[in-house]
Amino acid sequence: MTGGAGDFDDEGSVAERKMRFLYALRSRGVTDHRVLSAMERTDRGLFVRGVFADRAYEDMPLPIACGQTISQPSIVGLMTQALNVQPRDKVLEVGTGSGYQAAILSHLARRVYTVDRHRRLVREASDLFAALDLTNITAITSDGSFGLPDQAPFDRIIVTAAAEDPPSPLLAQLKTGGIMVLPVGQSDTVQSLIKVTRTESGFDYDELRPVRFVPLVEGLGTE
Repeated sequence: MTGGAGDFDDEGSVAERKMRFLYALRSRGVTDHRVLSAMERTDRGLFVRGVFADRAYEDMPLPIACGQTISQPSIVGLMTQALNVQPRDKVLEVGTGSGYQAAILSHLARRVYTVDRHRRLVREASDLFAALDLTNITAITSDGSFGLPDQAPFDRIIVTAAAEDPPSPLLAQLKTGGIMVLPVGQSDTVQSLIKVTRTESGFDYDELRPVRFVPLVEGLGTE
């Protein structure tokens, strides 16, 4: 026999927190069963390190390295749900961060490209993707405001940092019929989460809800 009562208590506590985590997602409007399943398969606890690790299953944003954050899970779920990723889709994520969003997308899409301006975040996320055998994710250190023209066009684009307006290079890299979800607004005011759909004649914009994200910054980071 291995482990004592404390081990079982710890396992039970984590299981209970995960169950509450999924309940919180549903209660905040994440109802798509594919999205919920992808989030259930993606352990947020693996993407939160250090002093905040014990808060990984709470519905709140948390600090990560390089002055960035891992987004609030219900917002991740709502953005993923709005993106409506299909099994054959090629997805671009701008803002790798902890890698949590890309890991969720990997269970929904054929291929995920994720870019971040911070080399350290890309390196650490890539290590996690490899450990989790998520072989359909490619993580790249790059200025995400310019997208990835070499891999364009994309069926879906998700941006996890706020720009004043949807960056024109990203709009140009979206397929006709494609969807982009991103926060828009000044960094010091309330931002809006919007859904952009590319049509034959242009772009349709739908405002989804108020949010607050770190700003989208051009150039590469120092780490």
